[in-house]
Amino acid sequence: MAEKRDYYEVLGVGRNATDEEIKKAYRKKAIQYHPDKNPGNKEAEEKFKEAAEAYDVLSNKEKRAKYDQFGHAGLEGQAGPDFSGGFGNLNDILRDLFGGGFAGGFGGFSGFGGFGGANQQGGQRVYKGRDIRVRVRLTLNEIANGTEKEIQIERNVPCPDCNGKGARNSSDIKVCPSCKGTGQIKRVVNSFFGQTVSYSTCQQCNGEGKIVTNPCHSCSGTGLIRKKETVRVKIPAGVEDGMQLTMRGQGHSAKNNGINGDLLIVINEIGDPEIKRDGNNLTYTKVISIPEAIMGATVEIPCIDGKYNVKVEPGTQSGTVMRLKGKGLPSVNGYGTGDMYVKFIVYIPKKLSREEKEMMERLSASENFKANASKEDKSFFDRLRNMF
Repeated sequence: MAEKRDYYEVLGVGRNATDEEIKKAYRKKAIQYHPDKNPGNKEAEEKFKEAAEAYDVLSNKEKRAKYDQFGHAGLEGQAGPDFSGGFGNLNDILRDLFGGGFAGGFGGFSGFGGFGGANQQGGQRVYKGRDIRVRVRLTLNEIANGTEKEIQIERNVPCPDCNGKGARNSSDIKVCPSCKGTGQIKRVVNSFFGQTVSYSTCQQCNGEGKIVTNPCHSCSGTGLIRKKETVRVKIPAGVEDGMQLTMRGQGHSAKNNGINGDLLIVINEIGDPEIKRDGNNLTYTKVISIPEAIMGATVEIPCIDGKYNVKVEPGTQSGTVMRLKGKGLPSVNGYGTGDMYVKFIVYIPKKLSREEKEMMERLSASENFKANASKEDKSFFDRLRNMF
């Protein structure tokens, strides 16, 4: 499935666009791509749906706030525009959005060549800056508690000498004489079937709609300069290796004060030498001696929030697993915390002294040390066998 485009990019507006600017931008897209004007054109139909979805979110204050903070992920599960009953009449849609100024009917668009032409296609091109991807290495402790990191990045920012315009003086920026500032060249062809209108990017201004006659010396007319900056990133608890966090608008700036790209933070987890991770759960292997396994003992277990003393029950078998509830990692979405599982392994020495051998020979004569396991022991060994 293709990744959804940024809603601001879909409508061609900046992130600080007003409600009126968003409505105006959607009007252009609705006129341009409505199926009534593009019969049988599946690409236009998809773009119309895309614009309607973007407008549905950006025209709603609550949805827009969630989208600005979390992106598309913040809108999961919420209903979008419904096209199950068709797309509706274009004039009705425009009349509902913008009042009665469109009561002239579809014919008011001059046979597809009037209102849908210069007004539809004209205007300055809106650029989007490139995204920046960085990797952040985190320890298990940082993942458990959440953290803030300072990240050094190098990105394009608006030139301070020309305020991103590409020229120091406004008088050095002229309207393109070829396209009259629209950024596109309109071509009209008359045929037996009527009038056909097509548009192409203006070659003289490359779709800018303007020409810089005296470029800024600092940025060579691009309106952008390269700058090293430090960004503070707040990383929530519970993130996983390979997970990607998005800081919207913190990527490269775009030409003509367009839409900034995003900063993408990829999580790299630093493996712990003792504690292993399995989702939100943690595992730890504790080696105990034969006397500790036989008689029981209190041993120290390292956890994320410190060290804890836990009781080893008398007669603990090698492979026994103990659960420490709530000692795992928190879920990244804030719902619940994992557990820690401690596996006990009984250490068997390879070499014994003479006295130790004599002691083991005496113990081996005891019925308690013979391998005729009780019902409880058999149940444990059966479970252990099934694991393999």
